[in-house]
Amino acid sequence: MSEGTRRRDFLKYTAATGMGYWVSGTKTWAQEADSKSPNERVNFASVGLSGKGQSDSTHAAEVGNMVAVCDTNEATLEARATKSFPKAKRFTDFRKMFDEMGKEFDAVTVSIPDHNHAVVAMMAIKNKKAVYVQKPMTHYVAEARALRLAAAENKVASQMGNQGSAGNGLRAGVEAIQSGVIGKVHSVHVWTNRPIWPQAPGITDRPMGEDQPNGLNWDAWLGPAPYRPYVGSYKNAAGKTFRDVYQPFNWRGWWDWGTGALGDMACHTANLPFRALKLDQVYPTRVTAKSGIINPETYPSWASVIMDLPARGDMPPVKFHWYEGQMEQDDGTRLHNWPPGEYFHGMAVNQSGSLMVGDEGVMYSPDDYGSQWFLLPEAKFKTWKKPEPTIPRSQGNGDLWMKKELVAAIKGGPPAYSNFNIAGKLTEMILLGNAAIRAGSQHPLEYDGENVKFTNWPEANQYLSREYRKGYSL
Repeated sequence: MSEGTRRRDFLKYTAATGMGYWVSGTKTWAQEADSKSPNERVNFASVGLSGKGQSDSTHAAEVGNMVAVCDTNEATLEARATKSFPKAKRFTDFRKMFDEMGKEFDAVTVSIPDHNHAVVAMMAIKNKKAVYVQKPMTHYVAEARALRLAAAENKVASQMGNQGSAGNGLRAGVEAIQSGVIGKVHSVHVWTNRPIWPQAPGITDRPMGEDQPNGLNWDAWLGPAPYRPYVGSYKNAAGKTFRDVYQPFNWRGWWDWGTGALGDMACHTANLPFRALKLDQVYPTRVTAKSGIINPETYPSWASVIMDLPARGDMPPVKFHWYEGQMEQDDGTRLHNWPPGEYFHGMAVNQSGSLMVGDEGVMYSPDDYGSQWFLLPEAKFKTWKKPEPTIPRSQGNGDLWMKKELVAAIKGGPPAYSNFNIAGKLTEMILLGNAAIRAGSQHPLEYDGENVKFTNWPEANQYLSREYRKGYSL
Protein backbone atom coordinates (compact mmCIF):
# COMPACT_ATOMS: atom_id res chain seq x y z
CA MET A 1 0.00 0.00 0.00
CA SER A 2 1.44 3.41 -0.96
CA GLU A 3 2.03 6.17 1.58
CA GLY A 4 -0.57 8.33 -0.20
CA THR A 5 -3.18 5.55 -0.01
CA ARG A 6 -2.50 4.97 3.68
CA ARG A 7 -2.79 8.71 4.39
CA ARG A 8 -6.06 9.08 2.47
CA ASP A 9 -7.53 6.01 4.15
CA PHE A 10 -6.55 7.45 7.53
CA LEU A 11 -8.21 10.79 6.81
CA LYS A 12 -11.39 9.12 5.53
CA TYR A 13 -11.51 6.85 8.57
CA THR A 14 -11.06 9.60 11.16
CA ALA A 15 -13.51 11.90 9.36
CA ALA A 16 -16.11 9.14 9.31
CA THR A 17 -15.66 7.95 12.88
CA GLY A 18 -14.10 10.85 14.76
CA MET A 19 -11.93 8.23 16.51
CA GLY A 20 -8.73 9.30 18.19
CA TYR A 21 -9.54 12.99 18.17
CA TRP A 22 -12.17 13.58 20.80
CA VAL A 23 -11.42 16.19 23.45
CA SER A 24 -9.39 14.69 26.28
CA GLY A 25 -8.72 16.50 29.54
CA THR A 26 -8.05 20.17 28.79
CA LYS A 27 -7.11 19.57 25.15
CA THR A 28 -9.28 20.86 22.34
CA TRP A 29 -10.02 19.31 18.99
CA ALA A 30 -7.48 21.60 17.32
CA GLN A 31 -4.75 20.46 19.72
CA GLU A 32 -5.65 16.82 19.17
CA ALA A 33 -5.54 17.33 15.38
CA ASP A 34 -1.77 17.92 15.45
CA SER A 35 0.18 15.00 14.08
CA LYS A 36 3.83 14.49 13.23
CA SER A 37 3.26 11.50 10.96
CA PRO A 38 3.27 12.51 7.24
CA ASN A 39 0.61 9.87 6.52
CA GLU A 40 -1.73 11.41 9.09
CA ARG A 41 -1.19 15.02 7.99
CA VAL A 42 -3.44 16.86 5.59
CA ASN A 43 -1.95 17.62 2.17
CA PHE A 44 -2.35 21.31 1.29
CA ALA A 45 -2.19 23.41 -1.84
CA SER A 46 -1.87 27.18 -1.44
CA VAL A 47 -3.14 29.71 -3.97
CA GLY A 48 -1.51 33.06 -3.23
CA LEU A 49 1.84 33.37 -1.45
CA SER A 50 2.24 37.09 -0.75
CA GLY A 51 0.47 39.35 1.74
CA LYS A 52 -1.81 37.16 3.85
CA GLY A 53 -0.85 34.34 1.52
CA GLN A 54 2.58 34.33 3.09
CA SER A 55 1.32 33.55 6.59
CA ASP A 56 -1.55 31.33 5.36
CA SER A 57 0.78 29.11 3.33
CA THR A 58 3.32 29.03 6.17
CA HIS A 59 0.64 27.95 8.63
CA ALA A 60 -0.75 25.35 6.21
CA ALA A 61 2.72 23.83 5.91
CA GLU A 62 3.02 23.81 9.69
CA VAL A 63 -0.22 21.87 10.23
CA GLY A 64 0.03 19.75 7.07
CA ASN A 65 2.13 18.80 4.06
CA MET A 66 2.48 21.44 1.32
CA VAL A 67 2.35 19.66 -2.05
CA ALA A 68 1.43 22.45 -4.51
CA VAL A 69 1.72 26.23 -4.57
CA CYS A 70 0.30 28.81 -6.97
CA ASP A 71 0.96 32.50 -7.43
CA THR A 72 0.48 34.66 -10.52
CA ASN A 73 3.71 36.54 -9.73
CA GLU A 74 6.64 34.41 -10.88
CA ALA A 75 9.16 36.17 -8.63
CA THR A 76 7.01 35.61 -5.54
CA LEU A 77 6.41 32.01 -6.53
CA GLU A 78 10.11 31.33 -7.04
CA ALA A 79 11.24 33.04 -3.83
CA ARG A 80 8.62 31.54 -1.54
CA ALA A 81 8.68 28.04 -3.02
CA THR A 82 12.47 27.81 -3.09
CA LYS A 83 12.85 28.96 0.49
CA SER A 84 9.79 27.46 2.19
CA PHE A 85 8.25 24.76 -0.02
CA PRO A 86 11.03 23.18 -2.09
CA LYS A 87 9.09 19.92 -2.57
CA ALA A 88 5.86 21.58 -3.71
CA LYS A 89 5.01 21.78 -7.40
CA ARG A 90 4.67 25.35 -8.69
CA PHE A 91 1.96 26.97 -10.81
CA THR A 92 0.92 30.45 -11.95
CA ASP A 93 -2.65 29.36 -12.84
CA PHE A 94 -4.81 27.58 -10.25
CA ARG A 95 -6.73 25.71 -12.94
CA LYS A 96 -3.58 23.96 -14.11
CA MET A 97 -2.77 23.16 -10.49
CA PHE A 98 -6.09 21.36 -10.08
CA ASP A 99 -5.69 19.57 -13.42
CA GLU A 100 -2.23 18.23 -12.60
CA MET A 101 -2.26 17.88 -8.81
CA GLY A 102 -5.91 17.68 -7.82
CA LYS A 103 -5.62 14.09 -6.62
CA GLU A 104 -2.61 14.90 -4.42
CA PHE A 105 -4.05 17.44 -1.96
CA ASP A 106 -6.92 17.46 0.54
CA ALA A 107 -7.26 21.18 1.29
CA VAL A 108 -6.64 24.54 -0.36
CA THR A 109 -5.80 27.96 1.07
CA VAL A 110 -7.02 30.91 -1.02
CA SER A 111 -5.21 34.17 -0.28
CA ILE A 112 -5.50 36.25 -3.44
CA PRO A 113 -7.36 39.40 -4.59
CA ASP A 114 -11.05 39.30 -3.73
CA HIS A 115 -12.41 38.88 -7.27
CA ASN A 116 -10.78 35.45 -7.60
CA HIS A 117 -11.87 33.98 -4.25
CA ALA A 118 -15.11 32.40 -5.39
CA VAL A 119 -13.90 30.62 -8.54
CA VAL A 120 -10.91 29.05 -6.76
CA ALA A 121 -12.89 28.08 -3.67
CA MET A 122 -15.72 26.60 -5.71
CA MET A 123 -13.32 24.49 -7.75
CA ALA A 124 -11.91 23.17 -4.47
CA ILE A 125 -15.36 22.45 -3.03
CA LYS A 126 -16.58 20.65 -6.14
CA ASN A 127 -13.45 18.51 -6.01
CA LYS A 128 -14.25 17.65 -2.36
CA LYS A 129 -11.34 19.68 -0.98
CA ALA A 130 -11.49 21.48 2.33
CA VAL A 131 -10.99 25.19 1.83
CA TYR A 132 -9.55 28.13 3.77
CA VAL A 133 -10.42 31.46 2.12
CA GLN A 134 -9.19 34.86 3.21
CA LYS A 135 -11.81 37.49 4.04
CA PRO A 136 -14.00 38.59 2.44
CA MET A 137 -15.06 35.15 1.29
CA THR A 138 -16.16 36.48 -2.10
CA HIS A 139 -16.46 39.58 -4.27
CA TYR A 140 -20.25 39.46 -4.67
CA VAL A 141 -23.24 38.61 -2.50
CA ALA A 142 -24.47 35.80 -4.77
CA GLU A 143 -21.02 34.16 -4.71
CA ALA A 144 -21.05 33.98 -0.91
CA ARG A 145 -24.45 32.28 -1.01
CA ALA A 146 -23.23 29.82 -3.67
CA LEU A 147 -20.09 28.85 -1.72
CA ARG A 148 -21.98 28.41 1.54
CA LEU A 149 -24.53 26.09 -0.06
CA ALA A 150 -21.92 24.18 -2.05
CA ALA A 151 -19.74 23.56 1.00
CA ALA A 152 -22.74 22.14 2.84
CA GLU A 153 -23.86 20.03 -0.11
CA ASN A 154 -20.38 18.58 -0.67
CA LYS A 155 -19.75 18.15 3.07
CA VAL A 156 -16.34 19.80 3.00
CA ALA A 157 -14.64 21.52 5.92
CA SER A 158 -14.31 25.28 5.50
CA GLN A 159 -12.94 28.36 7.23
CA MET A 160 -12.80 32.07 6.34
CA GLY A 161 -9.67 33.88 7.41
CA ASN A 162 -10.95 36.64 9.66
CA GLN A 163 -8.47 35.84 12.39
CA GLY A 164 -10.33 37.74 15.10
CA SER A 165 -12.64 34.72 15.15
CA ALA A 166 -9.84 32.80 16.86
CA GLY A 167 -9.34 35.54 19.44
CA ASN A 168 -10.45 34.62 22.95
CA GLY A 169 -11.40 38.24 23.56
CA LEU A 170 -13.97 38.11 20.77
CA ARG A 171 -15.35 34.82 22.03
CA ALA A 172 -15.70 36.28 25.53
CA GLY A 173 -17.42 39.35 24.07
CA VAL A 174 -19.98 37.16 22.33
CA GLU A 175 -20.72 35.41 25.64
CA ALA A 176 -21.01 38.72 27.47
CA ILE A 177 -23.56 40.18 25.06
CA GLN A 178 -25.58 36.97 25.01
CA SER A 179 -25.63 36.98 28.83
CA GLY A 180 -27.62 40.23 28.59
CA VAL A 181 -25.01 42.50 30.18
CA ILE A 182 -26.05 45.60 28.20
CA GLY A 183 -29.70 44.59 27.83
CA LYS A 184 -31.54 44.56 24.53
CA VAL A 185 -29.35 45.81 21.66
CA HIS A 186 -31.14 47.95 19.11
CA SER A 187 -28.24 49.44 17.13
CA VAL A 188 -24.74 48.53 15.98
CA HIS A 189 -22.08 50.94 14.72
CA VAL A 190 -18.94 49.76 12.89
CA TRP A 191 -16.33 52.00 11.28
CA THR A 192 -12.88 52.18 9.67
CA ASN A 193 -10.42 54.88 8.66
CA ARG A 194 -9.94 53.12 5.29
CA PRO A 195 -9.57 53.54 2.34
CA ILE A 196 -5.79 53.87 2.64
CA TRP A 197 -5.20 53.15 -1.06
CA PRO A 198 -5.68 55.59 -3.97
CA GLN A 199 -9.20 55.67 -5.40
CA ALA A 200 -11.88 58.34 -5.86
CA PRO A 201 -11.69 61.29 -5.92
CA GLY A 202 -8.06 61.04 -7.13
CA ILE A 203 -8.75 58.18 -9.56
CA THR A 204 -12.06 58.31 -11.39
CA ASP A 205 -11.46 56.92 -14.88
CA ARG A 206 -9.73 53.94 -16.49
CA PRO A 207 -5.98 54.34 -17.15
CA MET A 208 -5.08 54.29 -20.82
CA GLY A 209 -2.13 52.55 -22.44
CA GLU A 210 -0.43 49.28 -21.57
CA ASP A 211 2.69 48.39 -19.59
CA GLN A 212 4.62 45.15 -19.22
CA PRO A 213 3.51 43.26 -16.09
CA ASN A 214 7.10 42.09 -15.36
CA GLY A 215 6.72 38.43 -14.50
CA LEU A 216 3.06 38.67 -13.55
CA ASN A 217 0.65 36.27 -15.26
CA TRP A 218 -1.79 39.11 -15.85
CA ASP A 219 -4.41 37.00 -17.60
CA ALA A 220 -4.54 34.55 -14.67
CA TRP A 221 -4.50 37.45 -12.18
CA LEU A 222 -7.58 38.94 -13.87
CA GLY A 223 -9.35 35.60 -13.62
CA PRO A 224 -13.13 36.01 -13.99
CA ALA A 225 -12.98 39.83 -14.18
CA PRO A 226 -13.36 41.62 -17.54
CA TYR A 227 -10.12 41.90 -19.49
CA ARG A 228 -8.19 45.16 -19.56
CA PRO A 229 -4.51 45.89 -20.31
CA TYR A 230 -2.06 46.00 -17.42
CA VAL A 231 -1.07 49.53 -16.39
CA GLY A 232 1.68 50.26 -13.88
CA SER A 233 1.27 54.03 -13.40
CA TYR A 234 -1.50 56.53 -14.03
CA LYS A 235 -1.75 60.31 -14.30
CA ASN A 236 -5.13 61.77 -13.49
CA ALA A 237 -6.79 64.87 -14.97
CA ALA A 238 -5.20 67.06 -12.32
CA GLY A 239 -1.72 65.87 -13.34
CA LYS A 240 -1.05 63.73 -10.28
CA THR A 241 0.79 60.47 -10.96
CA PHE A 242 -0.11 57.25 -9.15
CA ARG A 243 2.40 54.39 -9.06
CA ASP A 244 1.54 50.68 -8.78
CA VAL A 245 -1.97 51.67 -9.72
CA TYR A 246 -3.27 48.08 -9.90
CA GLN A 247 -0.61 45.96 -8.26
CA PRO A 248 0.44 44.77 -5.73
CA PHE A 249 -2.01 46.38 -3.25
CA ASN A 250 -4.13 49.08 -4.88
CA TRP A 251 -6.52 46.66 -6.59
CA ARG A 252 -8.60 46.99 -3.40
CA GLY A 253 -9.99 50.34 -4.56
CA TRP A 254 -11.17 49.17 -8.01
CA TRP A 255 -14.71 47.87 -8.45
CA ASP A 256 -13.61 45.02 -10.73
CA TRP A 257 -11.26 43.42 -8.21
CA GLY A 258 -11.51 44.74 -4.67
CA THR A 259 -14.34 45.09 -2.21
CA GLY A 260 -13.30 48.51 -0.93
CA ALA A 261 -13.06 49.50 2.70
CA LEU A 262 -16.26 47.67 3.62
CA GLY A 263 -15.16 44.34 2.17
CA ASP A 264 -11.61 44.74 3.41
CA MET A 265 -12.37 45.49 7.05
CA ALA A 266 -15.94 44.66 8.05
CA CYS A 267 -15.33 40.89 8.14
CA HIS A 268 -13.06 41.84 11.04
CA THR A 269 -14.76 44.79 12.71
CA ALA A 270 -18.37 43.59 12.29
CA ASN A 271 -17.55 40.03 13.36
CA LEU A 272 -18.09 40.53 17.10
CA PRO A 273 -21.57 42.13 16.85
CA PHE A 274 -22.60 39.80 14.02
CA ARG A 275 -21.94 36.76 16.19
CA ALA A 276 -23.04 38.23 19.49
CA LEU A 277 -26.41 39.35 18.13
CA LYS A 278 -27.00 36.16 16.10
CA LEU A 279 -27.35 38.12 12.88
CA ASP A 280 -26.56 34.94 10.96
CA GLN A 281 -30.14 33.87 11.68
CA VAL A 282 -31.70 36.55 9.46
CA TYR A 283 -31.11 38.56 6.29
CA PRO A 284 -31.23 42.35 6.13
CA THR A 285 -34.60 43.57 4.90
CA ARG A 286 -33.57 47.09 3.92
CA VAL A 287 -30.28 48.77 3.09
CA THR A 288 -29.54 52.45 2.51
CA ALA A 289 -26.22 53.95 1.43
CA LYS A 290 -24.78 57.40 0.91
CA SER A 291 -21.29 58.21 -0.23
CA GLY A 292 -18.86 60.47 -2.01
CA ILE A 293 -18.58 60.52 -5.80
CA ILE A 294 -19.55 57.24 -7.50
CA ASN A 295 -17.77 56.44 -10.77
CA PRO A 296 -17.57 53.28 -12.93
CA GLU A 297 -13.99 52.41 -11.93
CA THR A 298 -13.26 53.01 -8.25
CA TYR A 299 -14.92 52.99 -4.85
CA PRO A 300 -15.82 56.37 -3.33
CA SER A 301 -13.56 58.09 -0.81
CA TRP A 302 -16.18 57.76 1.93
CA ALA A 303 -19.49 55.99 2.48
CA SER A 304 -22.11 55.21 5.12
CA VAL A 305 -24.53 52.28 5.11
CA ILE A 306 -27.57 51.49 7.28
CA MET A 307 -29.15 48.03 7.29
CA ASP A 308 -32.36 46.94 9.00
CA LEU A 309 -32.33 43.40 10.43
CA PRO A 310 -35.38 41.71 11.97
CA ALA A 311 -35.78 40.17 15.43
CA ARG A 312 -33.98 36.92 16.28
CA GLY A 313 -35.88 35.05 18.99
CA ASP A 314 -35.97 37.35 22.02
CA MET A 315 -33.47 39.75 20.43
CA PRO A 316 -35.18 42.86 19.00
CA PRO A 317 -34.77 44.26 15.48
CA VAL A 318 -31.46 46.03 15.04
CA LYS A 319 -30.09 48.80 12.84
CA PHE A 320 -26.57 48.15 11.60
CA HIS A 321 -24.55 51.30 10.75
CA TRP A 322 -21.31 51.28 8.74
CA TYR A 323 -18.93 54.25 8.33
CA GLU A 324 -15.80 54.44 6.13
CA GLY A 325 -13.32 57.05 4.94
CA GLN A 326 -13.16 60.80 5.43
CA MET A 327 -15.75 63.32 4.28
CA GLU A 328 -14.51 66.49 2.59
CA GLN A 329 -15.82 69.69 4.16
CA ASP A 330 -16.67 72.97 2.43
CA ASP A 331 -13.31 74.44 3.45
CA GLY A 332 -11.40 71.52 1.90
CA THR A 333 -10.58 69.80 5.20
CA ARG A 334 -11.53 66.18 5.84
CA LEU A 335 -13.29 64.70 8.84
CA HIS A 336 -13.42 61.04 9.82
CA ASN A 337 -16.74 59.38 9.08
CA TRP A 338 -17.42 58.02 12.59
CA PRO A 339 -20.40 57.27 14.86
CA PRO A 340 -21.86 59.98 17.11
CA GLY A 341 -19.54 60.86 19.99
CA GLU A 342 -22.07 60.36 22.79
CA TYR A 343 -21.89 56.59 22.39
CA PHE A 344 -18.27 56.56 23.62
CA HIS A 345 -19.02 58.02 27.07
CA GLY A 346 -15.82 60.06 27.07
CA MET A 347 -13.48 57.33 25.83
CA ALA A 348 -11.16 58.12 22.94
CA VAL A 349 -12.45 57.10 19.52
CA ASN A 350 -10.16 54.62 17.82
CA GLN A 351 -9.73 54.82 14.04
CA SER A 352 -11.63 51.55 13.65
CA GLY A 353 -13.92 49.54 15.88
CA SER A 354 -17.47 48.61 16.78
CA LEU A 355 -20.22 49.64 19.18
CA MET A 356 -23.25 47.71 20.34
CA VAL A 357 -25.79 50.02 21.96
CA GLY A 358 -28.19 48.37 24.38
CA ASP A 359 -30.85 49.72 26.69
CA GLU A 360 -28.56 49.07 29.70
CA GLY A 361 -25.22 50.21 28.27
CA VAL A 362 -22.72 50.00 25.42
CA MET A 363 -20.03 47.53 24.40
CA TYR A 364 -17.18 49.37 22.67
CA SER A 365 -14.44 47.43 20.86
CA PRO A 366 -11.63 49.77 19.79
CA ASP A 367 -9.79 47.35 17.51
CA ASP A 368 -10.25 45.58 14.20
CA TYR A 369 -10.72 42.10 15.61
CA GLY A 370 -13.07 42.47 18.56
CA SER A 371 -10.39 41.08 20.86
CA GLN A 372 -10.55 44.04 23.25
CA TRP A 373 -13.78 45.59 24.44
CA PHE A 374 -15.18 47.82 27.19
CA LEU A 375 -18.58 48.12 28.81
CA LEU A 376 -19.74 51.74 29.02
CA PRO A 377 -20.28 53.77 31.08
CA GLU A 378 -17.41 52.12 32.93
CA ALA A 379 -18.62 53.08 36.41
CA LYS A 380 -21.83 51.13 35.89
CA PHE A 381 -20.03 47.85 35.17
CA LYS A 382 -17.16 47.93 37.66
CA THR A 383 -18.49 44.97 39.63
CA TRP A 384 -19.71 42.95 36.63
CA LYS A 385 -18.12 39.54 36.20
CA LYS A 386 -17.76 37.65 32.94
CA PRO A 387 -20.02 34.61 32.52
CA GLU A 388 -18.59 31.11 32.44
CA PRO A 389 -17.13 30.29 29.00
CA THR A 390 -19.39 28.40 26.62
CA ILE A 391 -17.28 28.81 23.44
CA PRO A 392 -14.05 26.77 23.13
CA ARG A 393 -10.91 28.85 23.58
CA SER A 394 -7.89 29.13 21.30
CA GLN A 395 -4.41 28.17 22.45
CA GLY A 396 -1.55 30.30 21.12
CA ASN A 397 -1.40 32.11 17.77
CA GLY A 398 -4.97 32.83 16.67
CA ASP A 399 -4.17 32.94 12.96
CA LEU A 400 -2.42 29.57 13.14
CA TRP A 401 -5.21 28.27 15.35
CA MET A 402 -7.70 28.86 12.53
CA LYS A 403 -5.76 26.41 10.36
CA LYS A 404 -5.67 23.91 13.22
CA GLU A 405 -9.44 24.21 13.54
CA LEU A 406 -9.78 23.48 9.82
CA VAL A 407 -7.54 20.42 10.06
CA ALA A 408 -9.53 19.20 13.06
CA ALA A 409 -12.75 19.58 11.06
CA ILE A 410 -11.23 17.66 8.15
CA LYS A 411 -10.38 14.84 10.56
CA GLY A 412 -13.90 14.55 11.92
CA GLY A 413 -14.02 17.32 14.49
CA PRO A 414 -16.64 20.06 14.84
CA PRO A 415 -16.93 22.77 12.16
CA ALA A 416 -14.28 25.49 12.39
CA TYR A 417 -15.51 28.58 14.23
CA SER A 418 -15.53 30.72 11.07
CA ASN A 419 -16.84 28.00 8.76
CA PHE A 420 -18.75 29.00 5.65
CA ASN A 421 -22.16 28.55 7.27
CA ILE A 422 -21.56 31.63 9.40
CA ALA A 423 -18.79 33.32 7.39
CA GLY A 424 -20.88 33.14 4.23
CA LYS A 425 -23.76 34.93 5.93
CA LEU A 426 -21.42 37.58 7.37
CA THR A 427 -19.90 38.12 3.92
CA GLU A 428 -23.33 38.35 2.30
CA MET A 429 -24.42 41.06 4.70
CA ILE A 430 -21.24 43.07 4.26
CA LEU A 431 -21.19 42.89 0.48
CA LEU A 432 -24.85 43.89 0.39
CA GLY A 433 -23.60 47.26 1.63
CA ASN A 434 -21.23 47.54 -1.33
CA ALA A 435 -24.09 46.79 -3.72
CA ALA A 436 -26.08 49.63 -2.19
CA ILE A 437 -23.09 52.00 -2.36
CA ARG A 438 -22.52 51.17 -6.01
CA ALA A 439 -26.19 51.58 -6.83
CA GLY A 440 -25.84 55.13 -5.55
CA SER A 441 -29.54 55.29 -4.81
CA GLN A 442 -29.36 57.10 -1.45
CA HIS A 443 -32.83 55.79 -0.71
CA PRO A 444 -33.83 52.50 0.94
CA LEU A 445 -33.44 49.33 -1.10
CA GLU A 446 -35.85 46.59 -0.02
CA TYR A 447 -34.06 43.25 0.06
CA ASP A 448 -35.39 39.70 -0.33
CA GLY A 449 -32.62 37.69 1.30
CA GLU A 450 -34.08 34.27 0.53
CA ASN A 451 -33.96 35.01 -3.18
CA VAL A 452 -30.92 37.33 -3.21
CA LYS A 453 -32.58 40.29 -4.89
CA PHE A 454 -33.72 43.85 -4.39
CA THR A 455 -37.47 44.09 -4.84
CA ASN A 456 -38.13 47.81 -5.18
CA TRP A 457 -35.32 48.68 -7.61
CA PRO A 458 -34.43 45.71 -9.87
CA GLU A 459 -31.71 47.71 -11.64
CA ALA A 460 -29.59 47.39 -8.48
CA ASN A 461 -29.53 43.59 -8.73
CA GLN A 462 -26.68 43.78 -11.23
CA TYR A 463 -24.41 44.60 -8.27
CA LEU A 464 -25.18 41.35 -6.44
CA SER A 465 -23.37 39.11 -8.96
CA ARG A 466 -21.32 39.26 -12.15
CA GLU A 467 -20.85 37.47 -15.47
CA TYR A 468 -17.50 35.70 -15.59
CA ARG A 469 -14.91 35.99 -18.29
CA LYS A 470 -14.63 32.96 -20.59
CA GLY A 471 -12.71 30.13 -18.94
CA TYR A 472 -14.01 30.83 -15.43
CA SER A 473 -17.22 29.83 -13.72
CA LEU A 474 -18.76 28.61 -10.48
